[in-house]
Amino acid sequence: MMNRVSRSCFCSAAAAPTTLSPWLFVGLGNPGEKFKGTRHNVGFEMIDAFSESVGISMNIPLCKALFGEGFVGDAPVLLAKPQTYMNLSGESAGPLAAYYKLPLNRVIVFHDDLELPCGVLRLQEKGGHGCHKGLKSVINHFRGNREFARLRIGIGRPPGQMDPKAFLLQKFNATARERIDAALPEGVVALRCILHEGLTGAARWFNQEQKYKYMRSETMTS
Repeated sequence: MMNRVSRSCFCSAAAAPTTLSPWLFVGLGNPGEKFKGTRHNVGFEMIDAFSESVGISMNIPLCKALFGEGFVGDAPVLLAKPQTYMNLSGESAGPLAAYYKLPLNRVIVFHDDLELPCGVLRLQEKGGHGCHKGLKSVINHFRGNREFARLRIGIGRPPGQMDPKAFLLQKFNATARERIDAALPEGVVALRCILHEGLTGAARWFNQEQKYKYMRSETMTS
């Protein structure tokens, strides 16, 4: 059974993280049945997969998000799905990080990525928004600070001259759906590794594994 995480175990934004400092995992997406299963909502799917894996329910309304908190082993974890719609995600993520006085190096945002092949994942310790409007909103509400990590979830590029906006709001075809379904548990393993081993080491190992996965898939289809 998960214990409630107390704010007293959270470090201030200026303080160095301690062994009890929590992680805030934020999955980006659009709320509502209309958007369920679309490419733009894989951030929601990833955080749902993680929450189910560790037994933390996200049913508390907080800072415009569906929120959950608990422990994975000894590691305190906060989970959030902003309900603001994608392009306003920062209106939830910013206040959540501020409320818990979290340094941004304890925040990981899960989001779809057009630049990665479908089903390929990457952990990135910091960076820009890459024209992703959800990420752009998060950065804006972190006062321009980009020093937070991301779990990038590859959805591939739209075919031909298709409008990327239309592509993002489509559901996956059967082949792409299989790749995403296979990737979700891989992401859960990586996130568990972060909680126990730290971000840098987990990212080095996980990104190498994903690189090999991509190379194997390319070899099989060539």
